[in-house]
Amino acid sequence: MLKPVEPLRGFRAEPPRGFPATGETDPGALEEERALLRRLAGEGRAGRCRGYLRLSGPGWLQSAFTLGSGSAVASLYLGAHYGYELLWVQPLAMIVGIFMLMAASHQTLSTGIRPFEAMRRFIHPGLAWAWAIATLVATFVFHLPQYALAAGVTEDMIAAATGWQPTGALRTLFLLGIGLVLAAVSTLITWNYGRSLRGIRIYERTLKVLVGMIIIAFFAVVARGAFAGRLEWGAMVTGFIPRSIPTDPAGVIKVAGAFGAAVGINMTFLFGYTLLARGWGREHRPLARFDLITGMLLPYTIVTSLIIIACACTIHGTGFAPEQILPANVGVLIGSAGVGQTFGRFVFGLGILGMALSTITLQMLVAGFALCEILGIEPVGWRYRLSCLLPVPAFLGVVLWKSMGTWIALPAFTIGLIMLPIAYIGWFILQNSERFLGEDRPRGRSRLRWNLALLFSLLVTLASVVYILVKQF
Repeated sequence: MLKPVEPLRGFRAEPPRGFPATGETDPGALEEERALLRRLAGEGRAGRCRGYLRLSGPGWLQSAFTLGSGSAVASLYLGAHYGYELLWVQPLAMIVGIFMLMAASHQTLSTGIRPFEAMRRFIHPGLAWAWAIATLVATFVFHLPQYALAAGVTEDMIAAATGWQPTGALRTLFLLGIGLVLAAVSTLITWNYGRSLRGIRIYERTLKVLVGMIIIAFFAVVARGAFAGRLEWGAMVTGFIPRSIPTDPAGVIKVAGAFGAAVGINMTFLFGYTLLARGWGREHRPLARFDLITGMLLPYTIVTSLIIIACACTIHGTGFAPEQILPANVGVLIGSAGVGQTFGRFVFGLGILGMALSTITLQMLVAGFALCEILGIEPVGWRYRLSCLLPVPAFLGVVLWKSMGTWIALPAFTIGLIMLPIAYIGWFILQNSERFLGEDRPRGRSRLRWNLALLFSLLVTLASVVYILVKQF
């Protein structure tokens, strides 16, 4: 159990530091890793990059987390309806989040204090509780569409391979069976995480494979379109330059959705715990920044851009209605628009399935961390594993999301988007707190650079919140 804390004024009780799973690791192996990092600090950029790539991990978890139904739907819509014009949206959304996550990594690795405790003790308990509760609500609500997405593309691939398309009650049972299988597989993967450092690394490598599969699948679809002469190279390049923003309600929601999906409220809660779970400390701060760029920013930008390009070069301008541009059937549309049914339905479908499965496991992980902090128990052992099962009933989304999504998604998304700047404000305050960071607080020009980057992220996020609220209400 976590020790009781002193009132907010005192801060005399020692906050919980580190992560329980690291207690099962070999201290010698961690010291060797720290020694390697000290040696890498004296090498050139190429040598550091090679060394950092071998040690990376938490950034890839964030990448696997963000590549889910929200990113897929937003990217599909942007490519299908705007072509290459809004390729800039997803990278900008991720850069905004990366700056904040870099600050979070600096804080967590400098102090070893868990993020929830840092917010609770050094800012205000109300902020920490709101952050944790919003994380759990967002995790459960947006767990539902992950299952709906995975079941939809699985059903389509099975239909394409066998021609079998169940209807009525049989289809409902079929979809529920897919949901249960996905829940069982995701549970086994997730439970590996908290057992030991070896389990954590196995988990990270599994998700790296999934992210790699996603990239290969979408790249294959785009390459097929390129060979067919369907890509507009000039428009694709200029699409990464911000020149316009949608003003129609559907476009506004999708752009705001892209910002919300890039770094969601539950992702902000997860990141610090994955750093501590690896046993990382001060020496790992440069590695954490490198990991966010190579493991999160680049894969996310590549995958979302490939989805947009795939839709832009196949179904953009073909007159498909917005309700047809859904992950479960967009493979059929892409296949019929020039790249072939194999690439359209199977390869594209596998990529979408990988996005959903990776996000399901990460959402279970963050639910476990958040619930443990709320209940005041250590995130280890059977209680932690049971906590990870909190969102599992959302597998019913395979049959419920179609009717629920229209009235539950938008309010939940809006609440999550409004909460996101609150987490960002908390990190901004902590990054400038002498009481919290002590000698690790940035100073001089370093502090100026940090504050400019964090203010940029905060202002862009606040602008997106105001933009969607004004357009909606």
